[in-house]
Amino acid sequence: MASSYRGLLTSLALLFVNLLLLPPYAHGAAAGAAKSKVSAVFVFGDSIVDPGNNNDRITAAKADFPPYGQDFPGGNATGRFSNGKVPGDIIASRLGVKELLPPYIGEHLQLGNLRTGVVFASGGSGYDPLTPILATATSSTGQLELFHDYKERLKALVGEEEMTRVISEGIYFTVNGANDLANNYFSVIPLRRHQYDLPSYIRFLVSSAVNFTMKLNEMGAKRIGFIGIPPIGCCPSQRELGSRECEPLRNQAAQLFNSEIAKEMHRLNAEQTVPGSKFAYLDIYYNLLDLIQRPNYYGFNEVAEGCCGSTVLNAAIFIKNHPACPNVHDYIFGDSFHPTEKPYNIIVDKLFQQNLQDLL
Repeated sequence: MASSYRGLLTSLALLFVNLLLLPPYAHGAAAGAAKSKVSAVFVFGDSIVDPGNNNDRITAAKADFPPYGQDFPGGNATGRFSNGKVPGDIIASRLGVKELLPPYIGEHLQLGNLRTGVVFASGGSGYDPLTPILATATSSTGQLELFHDYKERLKALVGEEEMTRVISEGIYFTVNGANDLANNYFSVIPLRRHQYDLPSYIRFLVSSAVNFTMKLNEMGAKRIGFIGIPPIGCCPSQRELGSRECEPLRNQAAQLFNSEIAKEMHRLNAEQTVPGSKFAYLDIYYNLLDLIQRPNYYGFNEVAEGCCGSTVLNAAIFIKNHPACPNVHDYIFGDSFHPTEKPYNIIVDKLFQQNLQDLL
């Protein structure tokens, strides 16, 4: 009897030690991934999540050169608009799917990579069809066409039944809309401002975004995380020249869009046009704003300036071969528009602690 009791205690002790040795989020995200059978991660959107789909495009919205990638594994500039990884990579890693989420375009993807997810996002894109034209990026509709191509390609490799399983058990994220405001509506070429007042334009954007989400759902995506627009008025390039204050109108526009989209995701969940679907609005706005408003708490020294500059000409191709920033980890923004890997890690952690789990 005593030996059985000691054996039970030993087993419990070993179990406790094994639990302590699990990596971060193995209890929640990674374990949840296994439980809910996340087969693959797919991402649509703009430069926040583009890992290199624009590398071969004739566009200013590209990042396959230094100083981008200075902290990426191997120090390579892959086309990610970051000093290191971008949110798609971090989410896929947290879910235990894979460490890096590759671009669909331009890489000779092996079957293993195709089966576990890819990114269709294109720097400069938006929900407004005019936005990607201005940036010569792949539109949101074009990204859905790439997804259709992906499905056909995967079906040819593994058969229809396995392709359907991968698509059905995958998790999907869309990260778009910032360019629609910063580089379209509020740009120096005010085409949309001549057509719409701000509330009308936001309604147009929300309608376009919902249509995109519903089409993606109809194409087989059953778990869709809709990441809203960040506080773009706090991006260095969007602040008033020389100001350390966020530009309020751009932030109000982002908030209005996000509040309406959150309602639409709730509606889509209730309607269940495709049975078994899950939609979640994921907040990037307040999670990033918290870092900007409390930088010292999170270990940042600079919130208003980009590490590589702060004007509209201090991002993308305009900083090609700019010297690497030696203290990039002190900055929230690496260039004048994009955060560095460090805040992305913090924000993704927050999303898992909030409602991203609802999709698992």
